[in-house]
Amino acid sequence: MLPALDRLSAYDYELPPELIAQEPLADRSAARLLVLDRRSGALRHQQVRDLPELLQPGDCLVLNDSRVVPARLQGFRTQTGGRWEGLFLGVTADGRWRVIGQTRGHLRAGESVTIPAPHDPAITLVLQLTGRDDGGVWLMQPDDAGGPFALLDRFGTVPLPPYIRHGQEAAGDRERYQTVYAATPGSVAAPTAGLHFTPELLAECAARGIHTARVTLHVGLGTFRPVNVENLREHAMHAEACAVPGETMATLQQTRAHGGRIVSVGTTSLRTLETAVGSVGWTGWQGESRLFVYPPYEFQAVDVLLTNFHLPKSTLLMLVSAFAGYELTRTAYQAAIAERYRFFSYGDAMLVM
Repeated sequence: MLPALDRLSAYDYELPPELIAQEPLADRSAARLLVLDRRSGALRHQQVRDLPELLQPGDCLVLNDSRVVPARLQGFRTQTGGRWEGLFLGVTADGRWRVIGQTRGHLRAGESVTIPAPHDPAITLVLQLTGRDDGGVWLMQPDDAGGPFALLDRFGTVPLPPYIRHGQEAAGDRERYQTVYAATPGSVAAPTAGLHFTPELLAECAARGIHTARVTLHVGLGTFRPVNVENLREHAMHAEACAVPGETMATLQQTRAHGGRIVSVGTTSLRTLETAVGSVGWTGWQGESRLFVYPPYEFQAVDVLLTNFHLPKSTLLMLVSAFAGYELTRTAYQAAIAERYRFFSYGDAMLVM
């Protein structure tokens, strides 16, 4: 018989739709913070701006510095005029774009799609379908030799998840759906726990003796694609590119050596660290993560987790359940719903200690 926590249905819950945050707060650090004590099971209701007091001098915040690119593409099939939407996933070694898309009917090799610039439809980008990759990904050749991120800045929009305004970008999203420390472009979704930080909050943490270190994980489809099997052992995560600099690993070793805690800001930072340490130990590393974390899992690299509230049946909720404990996670989510917390990307957060 399949163990209970290996079943997809174990990670379902009912969420009132009005609790799905549609807009970010004006003040990032004003988000509510549900603090979980794993040892006692106690819950406290605070705010993200309380982090400097909740953490201890000598702790180290691990930030994912990946930058969200305007990866959502909207246009039409050049030959027929039919509507087309796509999501940029990356670039191949020979410069072709990796894109998933949807349209009526089926595109064939040799066809193209035309993308008007959102703010000047007279300017267009044409992508020609040249072949297919694994997982339904299209390989497309742009008619402009400019760099992909520069072209996306002109022709793409913020890839908001569909539960936020049906994915439609609004004024301010380019700034707010981005962490203040984002540096390395490549993500198609924000590492949302980091959206709560401001330069002032980071400065307050530093003044209290709380260190920061950086990793990079470019968020792709692997984090957000739904799990379609009841038996979690049959689910395969898609690969996501990530890296941990050697200086980050040195900082984290020093943190542990002096009694400090490694505080992962988000599930992406956690997966990056756990993948790296599990692969090469406490040294610099670069590669891909296919790590799927669900109970039970033995954590090696992370002591504290800051994370948002996640979708039912998602791999992110499974990861939090492994870190906080399954029953405590369910209790915390029930409390957050009862207290009318704001959920998902633009919502509130949890600190699991």
